[in-house]
Amino acid sequence: MKAPSFAYVRARSLAEVFDLLETHGEKAKLLAGGQSLIATLNMRLSAPELLIDISRLTEISGIQVRDGTVRIGASTTHAEIGRSPDISRHLPLLAQAAPHIAHAAIRNVGTIGGSLALADPAAEWPACCVALDARLVLAAKSGTREVAARDFFKGLYATALRPDEVLTRIDISLPGADSRSAFVELAQRRGDYAIVGLAAVAKSARGGLSDLRLVFLGVGPAPVLARGAMAAMEGKRASADTIAAAAQALAKDLDPGPDLYSSAVTKMQLARVLTGRALAAIAA
Repeated sequence: MKAPSFAYVRARSLAEVFDLLETHGEKAKLLAGGQSLIATLNMRLSAPELLIDISRLTEISGIQVRDGTVRIGASTTHAEIGRSPDISRHLPLLAQAAPHIAHAAIRNVGTIGGSLALADPAAEWPACCVALDARLVLAAKSGTREVAARDFFKGLYATALRPDEVLTRIDISLPGADSRSAFVELAQRRGDYAIVGLAAVAKSARGGLSDLRLVFLGVGPAPVLARGAMAAMEGKRASADTIAAAAQALAKDLDPGPDLYSSAVTKMQLARVLTGRALAAIAA
C-alpha cells in the first residue's frame, strides 16, 4: 500500500512547530525518525493532513551532563545514545538496552523521543525511563511542563502528551556511585519486538539491595512497575531464595496477555526467568 496524500513542512524552529500545531491540531503529525510513523502511513493506519519534520531541530538533540542531570534531547537517535561515553558512564542501563532496539539501520534513524511518544508496550526506552525515574519535558506555545515517566504512559499507545505539545527533552538525575543496573530481554530473533523485557536498577550496599526498581515491557499496555517483587527483595541479598521469592511475587504484579507467539503462561514464566537474571547481574 501507499501512504495517503499529505502536506509536508520541515520545521526550522520549535516556535514554528508550535504555530503549525496550533493551526492544524490533531490533523498534524510530528516526524522525527519516522521508523514507526512511515510504516503506519504506508499501511494507512495514519492519515494526517500535515507532516511536521522536526528531525533537524538542533535545539532538541544531543546529550548533556549538567547540574547533576543527564539531559537527552528528544531527537537524539538510539545509536547516539548507545555509543555515548556520557551515557555509558552515568546511565549504563540505557547503554545496555540500546543494542536490543531493532536493527542498526533503525537505531541510526529512530529517536528516543519518537519511541517515548509512541509508547509501544514492547519498546525498551519507556521501561528504562520509568526505571530511572526520568522526567519528560513537554513544550507548547503556552510554556513547558515536566511529567514523571511513571505518569507519562497512560495505556496502549497513550501518553500524557497534549495535541499542542512536543516532547523536547528527557532529564535523568545522575545515579549515585552505589547504583547498579541491568537490562534483559527475550525475543524470537535479535531485533524483533520483545516477548518480555526487564529494566532493573538498584542501590547496592553491604551486599543488600535497596531502592530496587523492576520495570517490565511486553507484559501489559504500558511499562509495568513490579512493586511486589521489589518489596520482596528490598534490603536483602540476592540469594537463590530471595530471587525465587521475588519471582513468585510477580504473580500479583503482572497480568500478561498472549501475543501471536507466546501464551500468557509462557510470558509469566519468562518474566520470572528475566527477574532472576537481572537480579543476579545487579548483585554480581
